[in-house]
Parts: sequence; C-alpha cells; structure tokens
Amino acid sequence: MSARIRRVALAILALFLLAVAAAAQAQSGGGGLYLPLVVNGSSAPWLAGCPMFPADNIWNRRVDALPVHPRSAAYINSIGPGVALHADFGTIYGIPYTTVPAGQPKVGIRFGPEAGDESDPGPYPIPPDAPVEGGSDRHVLVLQRDTCLLYELYAAEKQPDDSWTAYSGAVFDLRSNALRPATWTSADAAGLPILPGLVRYDEAAGGEIRHAFRFTAQRTQKAFVWPARHYASSSTDLNLPPMGQRFRLKASVNIDGYPPQIRAIFKAFKEYGIILADNGSNWYITGAPDSRWDDDALVSAFKSLHGSDFEAVDVSGLMIDPDSGQAR
Repeated sequence: MSARIRRVALAILALFLLAVAAAAQAQSGGGGLYLPLVVNGSSAPWLAGCPMFPADNIWNRRVDALPVHPRSAAYINSIGPGVALHADFGTIYGIPYTTVPAGQPKVGIRFGPEAGDESDPGPYPIPPDAPVEGGSDRHVLVLQRDTCLLYELYAAEKQPDDSWTAYSGAVFDLRSNALRPATWTSADAAGLPILPGLVRYDEAAGGEIRHAFRFTAQRTQKAFVWPARHYASSSTDLNLPPMGQRFRLKASVNIDGYPPQIRAIFKAFKEYGIILADNGSNWYITGAPDSRWDDDALVSAFKSLHGSDFEAVDVSGLMIDPDSGQAR
C-alpha cells in the first residue's frame, strides 16, 4: 500500500470513528453534542471552514415536498401578490460579514435597555475594522473561525476605545442545532441568525445552494413559529404572517433562461425557500455585498418574480423539539 493510499484510508477511518462517536453520544444524551454535517448524502453549507449549522438543521432542509400552509393565500395577499421581489444586495448593498481567527481579541459590548436582557453578554471578538451594514440597521456579523461561533449585533456603533454599543446581540454555535430561548430576540427581529440566511456570491457561482434565505415584510403578526423565537408586531390579525414563516417559489414557475448564478438562487427558492426574519420592505431578499455581483442582472431577474409566484409552507411536521433547530 502506497503512503498516499494509506493516508486516505486513515482519513476515512477517522471520519467513520467520529461519526460513530457522535451517534453514541446522541444515544447516551451526552452534553455538547455537535450534530451531523451530512444527512442523507446532503452536506451542510460551509463558510470559512465552518458549517452554517448541521445538515439536519431546519435552515438546511428542503421544503419543496412539504404541504402548503392553510393560510398561504392570506399571507401572500398581506405581503403583496403583485409586488416584485427585490434583491437587497449587490456590489455595494447588503449585509456584510467578516471572519476572524480564534485568537481575535475580544472587546466590550454595551447593549441598550430595550433588549439588553435578551442579548448574549460580551465581550465579542469584533475587530476595529469590522464592516457595518449601511442604513439604520447597522448590523455587524463576525464569524470566528476554528470555534465556529457566530457573533451578530444590531444597531452597532464602534466607540473610541474600540468597544461597541448595540441595541441587541446574539452568539450562535454553528455546529449546534440549539435555538435561542423562547421570546428572545437576536440581531434580527425573529430571534434567528442572519449570516446563514444570506445570499452569498460564492454559493451562487458554484451553482448549488443548500439553505433557505432571509427576507422581510412590512406587516407581520404578533406571533412567531418554529424556528423563530421572537416577534416584532402588535397586530393579532391571523392573516398576517408570523415571524419564522417559510415560503417557497412554486414548482410551476419556469426558471430556465436566467443567468446561472441567478438560476441557482431561484432553484434554492423552490427547494429551500425563504424565511420571514424581520419587518421591512415587502419581498426583500437579503444577501451579502460582493463586487462580483451583476447589479443590473439581479434587479432585472428579481423583478420578474412576484409575491403570487410564492406559497407559504407548513414545516411543523419537521419539528422534533421546539427548542432545537434539528429537523426530521
């Protein structure tokens, strides 16, 4: 056996032993379990060496075969069946993120009184030059490599001593299916993470996207559904969608003829769908800015889709535990 073949065999054996150990820990109820990165042959999305949650997380599960939600028509009507989709990202616009090493120095975070008790306390490993989203939301997203911890802030402001103030903040272990405590916000109104739900150029260019996207609507219900943990409305109108509601592009919508990168996004709309994560403009799909996007192509393609091309999905049958993002 050559040295190269021996190394490959050892690597395969190591992966097998890790899988066996994880399964044994799951059966024994051991703490700190990191759930599978591959489920039914489908791997979790990855970024900077970290999974964007396990493959069996609800963000990463296909919804194209799930039943239509009973209130689908009402939800679509409330958001706007004739309203065109909008790519809330491009060469400049979008929610930026950065990655840092495990040794990145941590800095203090001071949260406002409104959501401070629902925020994960600092310090956070935010570098002085961390990109900040433009506009009033001012999100800051930091992925710490090696630890695969995601740190997110809303309404962030850097202070002269390199500490930060923010309205709210949350830390997510991307190798875990754990959700935030029920009724807690995050850097997003729905209490969900932001980074795993962004449209990213590299994924679109690769032709295969295996997760749902984040989107916004102007009017939402005073309620949330799994996997969301928080609402941001005072309306009890049941015809308005609750935070966390999943939608998908109808199977009948023809996506042939679009540029390959956009076709990959629209294909993910059908297979994985979009998740209502915040109040904002109707049918705004969030992504990360990247100089390689073709803004004109994005605008033209997204304008060709409308709310009536979507339907609400009932994902409740995938839920195993209301406090976990793990999906059947």
